[in-house]
Formats: sequence, structure tokens, C-alpha cells
Amino acid sequence: LEKAIEDDQLFLVYQPFLNLLENRVTGFEALLRWRHPERGLVPPDEFIGIAEESGLIHSIGERVLRSACAMLSQWPNDIRVAVNISAVQFQNVTLLSHVTKALTDAGVSPGRLEIEMTESTSIAKYVSTESVVKALAELGVTISLDDFGTGFSSLTYLRKLPFERVKIDQSFVREMLMNSDCEAIVKSVIGLARDMGMDVVAEGVESRDQLDFLIQAKCKEAQGYFIGRPMTGDQATALLAGARGGKVWAAA
Repeated sequence: LEKAIEDDQLFLVYQPFLNLLENRVTGFEALLRWRHPERGLVPPDEFIGIAEESGLIHSIGERVLRSACAMLSQWPNDIRVAVNISAVQFQNVTLLSHVTKALTDAGVSPGRLEIEMTESTSIAKYVSTESVVKALAELGVTISLDDFGTGFSSLTYLRKLPFERVKIDQSFVREMLMNSDCEAIVKSVIGLARDMGMDVVAEGVESRDQLDFLIQAKCKEAQGYFIGRPMTGDQATALLAGARGGKVWAAA
């Protein structure tokens, strides 16, 4: 993994967010990938844990922020990029300076960067999380809660931390048309987020029927293979150019 960093084998792909009210792409989530010279593509779940345990996650995270912001600078000002930050990264006192430097070097405003943190991160085995999150929010960065519903789902943390967006985990979205419990959870999270003044994103949308359900439920944004698979930065740029050229979004 250390050699992979040195040899630039790690790279980013971008998966779009679709605004269901306006039927347009509003941003992308930056997703890390590893192209190994012998093993081919290594999925993140096989190396992120190792990166965290070894401490390499800090240098990787800095590169991800820098690359994502550089790509963001090539996109229109109403487009955002979301970057995942792990619990281990919040231990690093330089995280805030890394975010600030990445934004400054790329010349993009903080409001266009979104930091995604999972419930396990926000529920804090690390005391420093709350202060760092609040500092990022004060900087103007958007904070979102990823995979909502899979961890402790403590509503206290929705109130205590400055979240602006909640992402409904794909496990609920995938089953919501077949399982009444999942349907109830999805609707409840959408209503809860709306009542608390937060935006909500449904992850893992893979069919037209799922998309229609979310539109009816007044979910603001959606993400998933039906909307768009992870793509290169150049493909994302072309997608945005095409959408602004009058093309109808494929999922419409």
C-alpha cells in the first residue's frame, strides 16, 4: 500500500448525485480505487482498514482532498464534491489545515466541499471529532452523515453535530419496495431530515421504480447505478457539459 501511494496507483472515480426536484446533477462523491499492477483493481474494503491501522490513511486522505478539490475547480460553481473522512483521520490535528489548503490551492469555495462521515465516526470513540467537525462547519464546509441507519442511529448526534445532509443507507433503499419495514424507515428518515432542515440523499438506487418511490416520498437527492456508475473525472466533466447542453437526464 505504501508503494502504491509512491507509484500513484491510487486514483479517484466520481459517482453523481441527482436532484430529484430539478432532475439535474448537483455533484459527485469522490471514491478511492487502487489499480494494482498484478492484482488489478483492489476494492476499498480490502485496503482502507489497513490504511487506517498503519497510519497511511492520513497521507492518502490528504491526496484525496487535494485531487477532489482540483477536479472540482474544473466544474461549474453550483456543483459540489463529497469526500469520505474516516474516524482515524479525525484524530489528525492537521485535518483542518489539509482541508483549507486543498480548497485554497484549487481556488474553490468551502461550501462546494462536502465531508461525509459515518455514524461510527460521529459516535466517537475519538473525543476530538466534535470539535473538528464544528471547525470544518465554521469554515463553510458541508458536513453529511453517511450510511444513516446502519450504526447506532443516535438522534442525539443529529442534534449535536452540524450536519446539513443525511444519506440513507443503500440496504434500506434496496429493500424498500419489498419490505414494509424498510419502506417505513426510508420515509421516516426523509421526513425527519426535512423537519430538521437537512437535505437527504438516498443511496443505492438501481431501478426506475425505486426512483419513482423516492420522488413521491419527496426525497431531495438520489445516488446509485441507475443514475450513474462511478466514472473518471473526464467522464464527469463530459456529463456536466452534456447536461448543460440541453440533454435530458437518462433517468428522467
